[in-house]
Amino acid sequence: MATSEPYYRHDLALVHHLGYGFHADACAPGILALLEPVREQRGLVLELGCGSGLLTRHLVEAGHRVLATDASEAMLELARETAAGAEEIRALVLPDDPLPACAAIVSVGHVLNYLSDEAAVERALLVCARALRPGGVFAIDLCDLRYGAARRDDTSQGRVGEGWAIIARFSLPRPNLFVREMTTFLREADGTWRRDDERHENVLLDTERLPQLVAPHGLDVRIAESFGGEELPEGLVAIVGTRRA
Repeated sequence: MATSEPYYRHDLALVHHLGYGFHADACAPGILALLEPVREQRGLVLELGCGSGLLTRHLVEAGHRVLATDASEAMLELARETAAGAEEIRALVLPDDPLPACAAIVSVGHVLNYLSDEAAVERALLVCARALRPGGVFAIDLCDLRYGAARRDDTSQGRVGEGWAIIARFSLPRPNLFVREMTTFLREADGTWRRDDERHENVLLDTERLPQLVAPHGLDVRIAESFGGEELPEGLVAIVGTRRA
């Protein structure tokens, strides 16, 4: 990561959990359809960047064996409550932590874009290719270069919910770097509001290069506009495929 501060500390993790579950809900049907052969064989699903367990819960409820992982301890605490039926929920930091052998790797929330640079993302993809068993399913989302270009003129965004609020300011210092500077507000028990600030940097990718990058490592993927019938935000693409037998 480009910053020494951890991403998704307690307050932002909670606001994300309360206000942004719609992305996992939208992606879940398409991902579950892709994973049906894995479910039938009781294969292990490795979820990268599980966050607060919003997709994890869908996977568990569909009957999957799930190892849910994230780099944020605050997110993991929430995930243990949200998706208690997962086989394991634990910390994992890409691209250096080893991945267990698995029948599927899934991820939503453009997790790999949070790595420090394009080289780190490529290393993480190769680690994933090695961890997948033959015939294994790969399904993650990533932000393309188009993600930043489409938001070049969108300088800020805000949302308010019951007991929480968030303001995000966007910038594009480079065509391949998208920055969010986020301020969260959480209502305390005495009615006052607590404020916290986080800066997130996302490295953006030319995703059209990825199939050629991972093919020599046995992973055949395609760039798709969605996992199924959902509509992803502009510049967010689905990377789906399988490990060759």
